[in-house]
Order: sequence, then C-alpha cells, then structure tokens
Amino acid sequence: MLRQPAVAGHFYRGTAEGLKQQVEQFIIPTALKRKALGILSPHAGLMYSGSVAGALYSNVDLPDRIVLIGPNHTGLGAPVSVMTEGSWETPLGRVPIDAKLAGSLLSRSPHIHDDALAHLREHSLEVQLPFIQYFKKQFTIVPVQMLDTRYETCLALGQAVAGAIAESGEPVLIVASSDMSHYEQAAAAREKDFRAINHILNLDPEGLYSSIREYGITMCGYGPAVAMLAASKKLGAAKAELVKYANSGDVSGDYDQVVGYAGIMIS
Repeated sequence: MLRQPAVAGHFYRGTAEGLKQQVEQFIIPTALKRKALGILSPHAGLMYSGSVAGALYSNVDLPDRIVLIGPNHTGLGAPVSVMTEGSWETPLGRVPIDAKLAGSLLSRSPHIHDDALAHLREHSLEVQLPFIQYFKKQFTIVPVQMLDTRYETCLALGQAVAGAIAESGEPVLIVASSDMSHYEQAAAAREKDFRAINHILNLDPEGLYSSIREYGITMCGYGPAVAMLAASKKLGAAKAELVKYANSGDVSGDYDQVVGYAGIMIS
C-alpha cells in the first residue's frame, strides 16, 4: 500500500519546492559526515525542531537502508507495529519499504506485528523523511511504531532489530524518533533532559529507562530510544555524541512552557 503523508502542510511545508527550501534552512553544508549505527532525532514541526534534526542529519553518512522506530501518539494499531510492504510518500517523493529486512525483523519476536494502521496518522517517522530525502535519492525504510514501551518489549525489539541487521550483512541506520521534556520551564526541562541524554551518551538503555520513570521525564520516544540503544550495543556500538540540544523557546521566545529536542549519534 501507499502510505500518504499525514502532516504535510502542517508539520512541514506541503510542496516539494517549499519543503526543500525549508529543510535547507537547517542543513550544515560544512559538516563532516560520519558513519553511525543509530541516532536519536526529534519529530516536532520543522519550525521548532528542524535546527536539531538538520544538524544531526548533516553529520550522518546515511546508508541505503534505514530502520525508523517511533512512538505511537495516536493509539491506533498493534503494540509494536511494523509496516512490511508498500511505500511512504512525502512532497519530495516516494520511499519504498524494505520488505526483506522488515520480514526478517517481524520473524524475530512475538512482540512485533505486521500492522499498517498504526502508521497512517502518526507523524513521528514521517517528519524524518524530508531530511533523509534531502541527502539521498535512493533508500529503503522499515517503519516501526511503539505503543507498548515496557522495558522487556524495548529490549526484545532492540534484539530483533540487531539480529535482522546482522543477518542482512549490509549497513543499516537505526533512527529513534523522540522529543524530550514537554511543557516545562526551560531550565527544569534541560535538567531533566540531560539526565536522559547522559544515559544515552553512556550507552545505558536500562539507566535511561529507569531515569525516565524515576524523574518523570516526559520524553515521548523513550521506548524507541531504549530499543535503538539495545540494538546498537548488540551491533558493537562504542561511543555516542550529542550533536545539538535546543528547545521550542529558542524559536517561540516562550521559555516557560518548552519542548526539548536532542540530536545524538551512536557509533
């Protein structure tokens, strides 16, 4: 099936020319591209989180195959939903799903279900595509949405992703889509966010999960982040780097109620 864009003209500009120009505002042409196993990227409207996403994607040497893992905001579909065939469309064109890699992932855990419904109205993966499309003309994706974010589910998904990537024998980037703290004063949001960020930088999925619960950090994609970390570690990750941190107040001027954004590379 063809998955139509759900937030074109809302989270980002709705025409090809307008979207390309919008993405270009956030790209760093002089950035030195590096290979990565996984990244954490924000998913708000581009006017708010585009500077973080743009800096992040400017630094990543993107492979031809990408696994996208995002939180399920809509409540639709299975607890962990992978779309196994078809393509996704944005104003910049269509992106095919990697059916072989998706099938391998699906076969590796009973937690994962073949389900398109969860993806139809969800924005967290869609907003990653314009940045990837800006840099690459040809690539495939495996889209995964997480409604079930129990720790054992995150680990099971991470192990399944790592296994599918290892079996493929080809470079694959794992993208975890997440914003950080929601609607807190900027200083408080930063303090909480860096508790989470430091666990990611230490390649510590269990510590990240525990801190989210202990400190009430409203990081909407912590499940995808834990799964991405678990998979990256299984694939041999040795270090992590914070590329950029910002919040919505940097755009709106309102620092009393911000959403935080972090761009992180795992290699």
